[in-house]
Amino acid sequence: MNPSDLKELLAKAKQAQTKMEELQRELAMRRVEGSAGGGMVTAVATGELRILKVEIEPSLLATSDREMIQDLTAAAVNAALTSAQKMVQEEIQRASVNIAVPDLAGLLGSDGGS
Repeated sequence: MNPSDLKELLAKAKQAQTKMEELQRELAMRRVEGSAGGGMVTAVATGELRILKVEIEPSLLATSDREMIQDLTAAAVNAALTSAQKMVQEEIQRASVNIAVPDLAGLLGSDGGS
């Protein structure tokens, strides 16, 4: 491997790392929602897969049906986390397409460096 090729490879790796760090910071600021029970319970999650808030309609609380409230809360939180995971995966895939990784076999030579 030519030293200039190695230097270029390292520079591209550093650039890719920087872009991924920026993406992680951006995703941490994004918010997604999940709901259950026709919107009776809503959960808000971040791109860091953290739940920020759970909102329960007052009319649901008035029913005093503890088990239903727990089930709907779990469903809303899971829906929010699923949406957040999907958002993160889509953004990482989109970013990965834009990060060109050179063919390492080509840099090592046609025999793969062995």
